[in-house]
Amino acid sequence: MKFNPAIPIYLQIMDSLEKDIVTGTLHRGERIDSVRALADKFGVNLNTMQRACSELERQGILVTQRGIGRFVTEDDAVISSLKKAMTRQIVEEFKNGMKSIGHSNSDIVKIISEALKE
Repeated sequence: MKFNPAIPIYLQIMDSLEKDIVTGTLHRGERIDSVRALADKFGVNLNTMQRACSELERQGILVTQRGIGRFVTEDDAVISSLKKAMTRQIVEEFKNGMKSIGHSNSDIVKIISEALKE
């Protein structure tokens, strides 16, 4: 994974794991790799990976079963809320980008409508 130097690495790792959960690459209730294995996979140090996992756990996206490991939450409401938040962020970034090049709200709606017809 290539990291953006302007964004903390642990946040980028969180985003990647969240996307995997929302898209179903990581399934509800699935056990995730150990922090050490994830750190190797992402090419980061253990502390960075631990911070990302701890934050995801704090948000209820991951749950720990003592002595067994970390698992993706099975709570549909948490995953649905995560998907909505990710959607809002994508839409907001798109909207701001379109407005920054001079498009009005009606222009944006028209462009999206046309793109969806293709």
